[in-house]
Amino acid sequence: VISWVMAGGVFGAVIGPQTAIWTRDLLAPVPFAGVFIGQIALACLAAILLLRFVDVEPAATPAAQAGPARPVGEILAQPRLIAAIVCGLVSYGLMSFAMTAAPMAIVACGYDPTIAWLGIQWHILGMFAPSFFTGRLIDRFGKEAVTAVGLCILAASACVAISGIAVAHFWISLTLLGIGWNFAFIGATSLVTDCYRPSERAMVQSINDFLIFGTTALASFSAGQILNAGGWNVINLIMFPALAIAGAILFSHRLRLRHP
Repeated sequence: VISWVMAGGVFGAVIGPQTAIWTRDLLAPVPFAGVFIGQIALACLAAILLLRFVDVEPAATPAAQAGPARPVGEILAQPRLIAAIVCGLVSYGLMSFAMTAAPMAIVACGYDPTIAWLGIQWHILGMFAPSFFTGRLIDRFGKEAVTAVGLCILAASACVAISGIAVAHFWISLTLLGIGWNFAFIGATSLVTDCYRPSERAMVQSINDFLIFGTTALASFSAGQILNAGGWNVINLIMFPALAIAGAILFSHRLRLRHP
């Protein structure tokens, strides 16, 4: 289910960048102002679809309320949940960090903004297209394995980015960044669902979302400053220690399962 929901982003991968390309000069001579008009139109369309077709506040079922909830500290002390949250926030935070910096780095290297937008299009396709089969991979190989592969692909993305500044380097790196995020984040999100009782779901999911998206916001805010101060290579070098920490925690969790 998580994979199929994420697969909806494939449409955004095409619609978003193409909208930016077609509306960039809509309010010329003010550069890129027209892009915000396109964004407003897409947001209004999404709001209409949500109001028309989605029940955003489903009624709580008795099963969801059944059973006592454990103390927060006891829930958060679970090694499996710790691994899931860390892998989720690292994968999402690093993806946002590098994705935010990449278009600025591409333009700083002298390329046209269209190159940056098409790079982001490949990135978003990498983020969401694998969702059609990520769930099947999780069913076959396990959540921890798919998450670990995602972390490795994120590391490969940084390696490609560091190796050069040609268009191919940027586009391949951004595509791998999206694929790695997809595997690591969906795997980590699936791990979270194993760590709570029905009565604890809202609390655990809210804590998980707060930590992940709080980290993502900080990563996005800091990307421009770090790119300006250290350059594109520094952006990608920062990814390795964070990925190593997440990988070590995930590996430790797997060892604990094998040798309780």
